[in-house]
Amino acid sequence: MSETEQKETVPGVDKHVCTDTLNVLDKGYVKLIDTFGDELTIVNAARVSFGVQKTELSKGDIGLIRYLYRHKHYSPFRHLMFRFHIKAPEVVMRQLYKHIVGIEATSDSSVKDHAWNEISGRYKPVVDYYYPDTWRKQSADSKQASDGVVSTETNVEIKKLFEHHMNNTIMLYEDLLERGVAREQARLVLPMNQYTEVIWTCSAQALLNFIWLRDEGTAQVEIQQYAQAMREMVRERFPTLHDIWFEQVN
Repeated sequence: MSETEQKETVPGVDKHVCTDTLNVLDKGYVKLIDTFGDELTIVNAARVSFGVQKTELSKGDIGLIRYLYRHKHYSPFRHLMFRFHIKAPEVVMRQLYKHIVGIEATSDSSVKDHAWNEISGRYKPVVDYYYPDTWRKQSADSKQASDGVVSTETNVEIKKLFEHHMNNTIMLYEDLLERGVAREQARLVLPMNQYTEVIWTCSAQALLNFIWLRDEGTAQVEIQQYAQAMREMVRERFPTLHDIWFEQVN
């Protein structure tokens, strides 16, 4: 997919306005709307303790970022912000939402510095649903994970059954709406594969923590793909930060 980036200069603010979008699953996507700051933002947030501000990133600054990360001095990473528009199935979005819920209890808490706004089924009827192309087998060793895929023959049968189920579900939902049932109540019949959309604004620490946990082999395959899309966007724009944060797993 071709990607373009536009830069907008705002007096006194280092703000990069991006239009990049990566498609995920059959109808989903991750769109990076904009970012606030860069690696130097992290450095200057840390160096303000000494009354020092830098204008260019040096090797010493890169070493400082690595030191901050390794010693869990995370507050400077919260000054670099990201804003995404995400379209994902409900089953994925509920897992992603776990990363914004909670209270900050310690200085290294990553569950903070978020803003989250979601499309509402009370205002807009649901129209898109996720249809898996491949059905996976339950893991024998992990209660929550999948492991491998079902046979080709079984996969074809399940896809037909699922499509039949979805046709009936959508017909019921639309029938309820046509009968004048409130959208907020008619949606009670909808399954977890309905697509939803959010605007998510978060700090670099929160984002990288999400990627660290969800771009991992035991995470649900679908959310891995969203984490991988976000990781690619971080890698492209902030390669120094990306490599430091993930150097232990590369």
